[in-house]
Amino acid sequence: MTEANYLTQTQLAERWQVAESTLERWRSEGIGPIYMKMMGRVRYRLSDITDFEEDALRGSTSERASARNDRR
Repeated sequence: MTEANYLTQTQLAERWQVAESTLERWRSEGIGPIYMKMMGRVRYRLSDITDFEEDALRGSTSERASARNDRR
C-alpha cells in the first residue's frame, strides 16, 4: 500500500472542507466514496475519491455532467 495513493479521514475532510464527523456519519449511512478499514484505521483510495468527485459533477441542477465528456 503506497501512502501517496491513499488519504486518511483527516486528509479527505480537509480536501472537501467538511468535518471529520461528517465523513464518519456518511460511512455509517453508506454515503460517500468506498473506503477500507485495516487495523482500525480508515483509508480512502485516491482513485475512488476522484471517481466519486467525477460522478458528483453536474451541468445544471437537473442533470449530471460527465467529466469525461468534452463540453467545451
